[in-house]
Amino acid sequence: MPLVNGKILLDRIREKKVLAGAFNTTNLETTISILNAIERSGLPNFIQIAPTNAQLSGYDYIYEIVKRHAAKMDVPISLHLDHGKSLDDVKQAVRAGFTSVMIDGAAFSFEENIAFTREAVDFCKSFGIPVEAELGAILGKEDDHVSEADCKTEPEKVKTFVEQTGCDLLAVSVGNVHGLEDIPRIDIPLLQRIAAVSPVPLVIHGGSGIHEDILRSFVNYNVVKVNIASDLRKAFITSVGKAYVDNNNEANLARVMARAKSAVEEDVYGKILMMNKGHRYIRKAS
Repeated sequence: MPLVNGKILLDRIREKKVLAGAFNTTNLETTISILNAIERSGLPNFIQIAPTNAQLSGYDYIYEIVKRHAAKMDVPISLHLDHGKSLDDVKQAVRAGFTSVMIDGAAFSFEENIAFTREAVDFCKSFGIPVEAELGAILGKEDDHVSEADCKTEPEKVKTFVEQTGCDLLAVSVGNVHGLEDIPRIDIPLLQRIAAVSPVPLVIHGGSGIHEDILRSFVNYNVVKVNIASDLRKAFITSVGKAYVDNNNEANLARVMARAKSAVEEDVYGKILMMNKGHRYIRKAS
């Protein structure tokens, strides 16, 4: 089926009461791996790319890859911009055909974040594209950007932020971290308080390091989307590295990439099943 608008995908996710992954891609092989895993699972999910990774291909090429592959799929997916740091990032992604975006103003003051996010929302309204915003700073390493800030989301500010920005999704900081170098310490009581007051669904970034029992519990706290990147990249790099260790004269690039592609697909598929263990909509492995 064609790429689905993010708002429609969110409706499907909430209707099925599943926890969607938002899996970060970088290149052709990773993109196809993620899409194949989503199709195998039978559950709606997001595929996403951050501006730092889109530098390799440009937004247009990633969109074309996803669009062409999605047309052969039965499971709905949305192509999401992850961590847009500027309005220009958002505009480029939307104009390329992305069906969902994130604007990341977490580094700004509360008032500046509201104004910054509202600009993105105003732009995206005419395209009917949902906007994810972030309130609170998340510790850890996101690509080459290292954040030492660990400012948890304040529940008292959530309603005001959402109402004044008009965002459709809210990424929150509740002890989650980017990357694999820090240990997440999820504050479930805080997440529960945020869920009780948020007018929109919530997003958790840094899903790679979170224990599976905690991940599965997120669906009880209005969380619809969990971002997962580091584990996928590690699976890809580990597979390629092993090929070199096994044979440092290896010249069959297609074989090396095929194995890396398979490693990522299995990782994504396993995570979708793990986050929705026992769910009646999961396809049985063939």
